[in-house]
Amino acid sequence: MREHDFIVSKTDTRGIITYGNRIFIEFSGYSEHELLGAQHNIIRHPDMPRGVFKLLWDTIAGGGEIFAYVKNLAKDGSFYWVFANVTPDYDEHGRICGYYSVRRCPKRAAVDICADLYRQMLAEEQRAGPRDACAASIALLQSVLNQKGISYEQLVLSL
Repeated sequence: MREHDFIVSKTDTRGIITYGNRIFIEFSGYSEHELLGAQHNIIRHPDMPRGVFKLLWDTIAGGGEIFAYVKNLAKDGSFYWVFANVTPDYDEHGRICGYYSVRRCPKRAAVDICADLYRQMLAEEQRAGPRDACAASIALLQSVLNQKGISYEQLVLSL
């Protein structure tokens, strides 16, 4: 990503893309027509642990916001890292009706740290097998956080 770009997308509560700005379209490599109505995981890179997305979805579905470093997959098979902030969107009755994600260019050092952590989490997921993959991945992440004495948010924001 370029330093001053912001990727913006909006989904419904099921993760279906309802909006993507021109930077999202550019970096994803998909047309607006291909993105709108598609699951947001259309850009999920296989190097991303399932545990990270479980943490993300659990947080936003519960009404919280989350910051995360994410490796995305473009249509042509290339990838790009982002520093994402994902927040719920509420309707006039105070119910979550979707989610906004704003992504910006990540710090190189943070990408290196996250890529290493994500490799470890993926290895745990593979060892545990599909049924227990998320739990194993999150357990490894929690162990790292406990060793550092910080929360996930503190880790991400400190990078």
